[in-house]
Amino acid sequence: IDSHFMMCDIKVQSSFSKSLGARYKYHCLMLSAMSSESDGDLSRNSPSRRSLRKILPSLPDMETQFTMSSKLIDPRAASPKGTHCYTPFYQEYLLLAEYNLLPKQRLPGVYAIPSSKTPLDWFGVIFVHQGLYQEGIFRFKIVIPENFPDGECPKVFFVPPVFHPMIDYRTGEVDLSKGFPKWRRNIHHLWQLLGYVRRMFYRIESENPFNSDAAHLYRTDMAGFSCKVGECVSSSRKSVYDPPPENDEHSIRFSPFDPEIHSSFLRSLKTDPISEPCNSPDKTTDTGYSWVQPGSLQPFSKLES
Repeated sequence: IDSHFMMCDIKVQSSFSKSLGARYKYHCLMLSAMSSESDGDLSRNSPSRRSLRKILPSLPDMETQFTMSSKLIDPRAASPKGTHCYTPFYQEYLLLAEYNLLPKQRLPGVYAIPSSKTPLDWFGVIFVHQGLYQEGIFRFKIVIPENFPDGECPKVFFVPPVFHPMIDYRTGEVDLSKGFPKWRRNIHHLWQLLGYVRRMFYRIESENPFNSDAAHLYRTDMAGFSCKVGECVSSSRKSVYDPPPENDEHSIRFSPFDPEIHSSFLRSLKTDPISEPCNSPDKTTDTGYSWVQPGSLQPFSKLES
């Protein structure tokens, strides 16, 4: 079912990945161009947080380069908003690395993409294939703390709320305290967070619930619980083509399957490049971006990737 519903999302993720690759190429060339202004306002709505696409300042002098090199060695800096706070520039690369880990984990039926306005908000959708919530299509949003990765655990909200013992029926917030009682940088990752959220639709826990009514119904009246879940699943499918609640370029939108538009994307989904045999002599697979023109040793000689 996701093959039919995810065509529009694939276009968005494909264009976003290309923009990330181009931006990474630019930042590699301009890494030494960081200025002390990076330690400015770290708030979610500050100008430095509006998008992943920022124009870096001009090349600094040698003294500024030495100062910024020291900050790169220890990127954490004291901040009134927390014990430690990462500079926006360094934090964006952490979030970029987190995003690049998602396709490698191959979480079945889970799709996510950062907001076009701030890298601290991610939009996502989960397709449930088995169990009581089978055929459900549930949208969610990840809210990442401003001092990530040193802050508290990111929060996940389902929009609209889903009838589930671990989901608050008023706000849609997911109870993550059992899986991540304390967020530990370099140990916990966002893909693990998404995997935990996905598993809760297959292995339902009713102890210390966020939704006590759902938990009580699950323990005492399974037929009644299944009926409520069925209503929730049906509602999610009926509203799948509705506009997303937030007006964002990267909000995941769905449209009915159109063979003329979506057939090529469907074929690419069914073709797994990893399982295909490689015909090259060294039996390697060409993956990722390359900025070197074939037959040339000059870095960044390839204009488009």
